[in-house]
Amino acid sequence: MTFLSYAQNFEDVLLWRALGHIKNGFYIDVGANDPVEHSVTKAFYDAGWWGINVEPMPSYVQVFLRDRPRDVNLAIAAGATDGSITLYDTPAVNGWASVDPDVAAAHRAQGTDVVETTVAMRTLASICAEHARGDIHFLKVDVEGWEGDVLRGMDFQRWRPWVVLVEAIRPNSQESDHEDWEHLLTQHRYTFAYFDGLNRYYVAEEHPELLPALSVQANVFDAFISRHLHDAWQNCDSALKAAQQADAARGTLEQRLEALQSQIGPALEAFEKLRQADERKLEAERYSYHMEKSANDARQRMLEAVAEADALRAQLLEAQAEAASAKEECAQAQAERQGASVWGHSLERQLIEIRSSWLWRGTAPLRFVARLRPRAALRGLVRKVAVKAASNERVRRIALKALARFPALESKVKSRVSAVINPPAPALSTVRVAEVPPHLMNLSGTARTVLADLQRLRAATTVAK
Repeated sequence: MTFLSYAQNFEDVLLWRALGHIKNGFYIDVGANDPVEHSVTKAFYDAGWWGINVEPMPSYVQVFLRDRPRDVNLAIAAGATDGSITLYDTPAVNGWASVDPDVAAAHRAQGTDVVETTVAMRTLASICAEHARGDIHFLKVDVEGWEGDVLRGMDFQRWRPWVVLVEAIRPNSQESDHEDWEHLLTQHRYTFAYFDGLNRYYVAEEHPELLPALSVQANVFDAFISRHLHDAWQNCDSALKAAQQADAARGTLEQRLEALQSQIGPALEAFEKLRQADERKLEAERYSYHMEKSANDARQRMLEAVAEADALRAQLLEAQAEAASAKEECAQAQAERQGASVWGHSLERQLIEIRSSWLWRGTAPLRFVARLRPRAALRGLVRKVAVKAASNERVRRIALKALARFPALESKVKSRVSAVINPPAPALSTVRVAEVPPHLMNLSGTARTVLADLQRLRAATTVAK
């Protein structure tokens, strides 16, 4: 089986060479950083191991809680004592976080931003006392210059990791610093086994059989590949499978293309027919639009014509009403004219009777004189004639008989005769000529002449008084 390495410098390959025969082993990773990227413990976790991951960055621990549910994941720093400490994080560079102020100063000197955070700190001995069960098969320490303090906080008499793996160069350099802390291991009976250029490996004296496995670098005989190479191969396999699928799909598409090519002629004909049908449909829609517009215009003109007809109908009704009124007025005028005509004819007959009477003929000289003489002479003459006529019994009877047919005229004549016979004190009365009403304008010429003569006779009679 090919071993899949996740570690940055193939540390997991050397540890697997020495400890891979152990089933369900136990590890402690101080400065675990990430559960996958450059992880020394990922391959062991996948093989069924479990352990303790110490990582002071809270955001990193959240990823461990998600990806390493079997492990004990602690968001604390490991040091020589229990308490708290300032953590110097470098957000721009993953894996450079440290609790060593000298390391933080070096990062700042190189222009790297550093963020200070206070975190809890515990000794590695207290952590093991709380969480370790049985043998600790390996202990890995990578804390960016703080390795000595981590080792000082470990009780190597009570807790005996089989292999101790410690980063042995100063941060961001190739300068070794193992002289500062190596004695903390050798004095507790640990033997140096191997330096891989980054880490130093130590083996507990009770497990000398592991020394040969840790004395040679990772090589081809370890039958491993890196995780990045594995991912690349996976991507290549995926790409190859995709290419194979593309080839298969291309073959299928070629077959479909051939089938489509055999159908393209009828399809083009059908398309052309469809295009022509669309053109006819578009033309029909245009025609329908114009027809609808014409219909709307005609409808509008019809509405205007109806409105004009309604207006003309209203005018006609008004004219009919005026005509009816005029007709009614005409009928009324005709009725008045007929009444006036009847009255005129009646008056004309009366006048003819008067003019044919003896009295009218007897007073002709008087009327003639009245037209020729002044009124004063006429009044004397009339008075004489009236006195003479009144003194003649026969004349008086004929006159009274004639006047009896006209009661109104009879009354006036009697009063006038009485006034003539018995004249009052001399006094002139105001002469008033009766006016002919306008509706008598329709009388015949003869009737109007007779009426005028009667008026003059009345005037003369009035003067005679």
